[in-house]
Amino acid sequence: MSAIRPVRLRPRATAALVLASLGGLAAFLWPLLVQPGAALESTSAPLVFALLLPVLLAVVLAELSEGGMDTKALAMLGVLSAIGAALRPLGAGTAGIETVFFVLVLGGRVFGAGFGFVLGATTMFASALLTGGVGPWLPFQMLGAAWVGLGAGLLPRARGRTEMVILAGYSAVASLLYGILLNLSFWPFALGEHTQLSFDATRGVLGNLHSFLLFSIATSLGWDVGRALTTIALVLLAGPSVLAALRRAARRAAFDATPEFDATAPVTT
Repeated sequence: MSAIRPVRLRPRATAALVLASLGGLAAFLWPLLVQPGAALESTSAPLVFALLLPVLLAVVLAELSEGGMDTKALAMLGVLSAIGAALRPLGAGTAGIETVFFVLVLGGRVFGAGFGFVLGATTMFASALLTGGVGPWLPFQMLGAAWVGLGAGLLPRARGRTEMVILAGYSAVASLLYGILLNLSFWPFALGEHTQLSFDATRGVLGNLHSFLLFSIATSLGWDVGRALTTIALVLLAGPSVLAALRRAARRAAFDATPEFDATAPVTT
């Protein structure tokens, strides 16, 4: 059976997605890439990240303008984004429990990488509006979640137990990497300049990487592991039934169907 792709990554949308991802990586990793001795400006990084939001929106607009998302895909995106936004406040901030990744992984798996990318970004944006969590951290969260959905859509084909094992393993890796990336977004400004775990532009890449890993272990490893375990549990317990429901909805929506018009049919007035 052919894969269902309600959002097709045509050339322009693919280019926008690649550019957004490369820009996002540079924005996340800049503390590890600065030259030794460079001055740390606390106002520069938030500005760069704030500029990522228009880039993410440009990805969505590119897909829409190329005809890669029809009204049925928009409706499905709206439903899953609303579900994710509603689920996120139920677990966020409680012992690392994070329920929204379950939706992103399964949505990206069923509907493809393009849909997963947009789903991750819109879910975090809708959640921020719902909870009042709009701030300079939002572009980080949107791009990180978008990558989670994108990666789920790029996983190899499989069914049955093999598919669930792949999704569980991916959920663990994605959950941990998401936490690491989010730590990078605020680590240079979190501790000041005079602790062993602080960012120091004079240390170079290896020195700062060592400090960052210690910072992540000391501050967020427990939360990241909690996120991973929560997502794995949800995928293994509810994943088969949710995947079946999403695939059934996708078949009924017939995203890949091409409208046909009969020129010989009589015109009624």
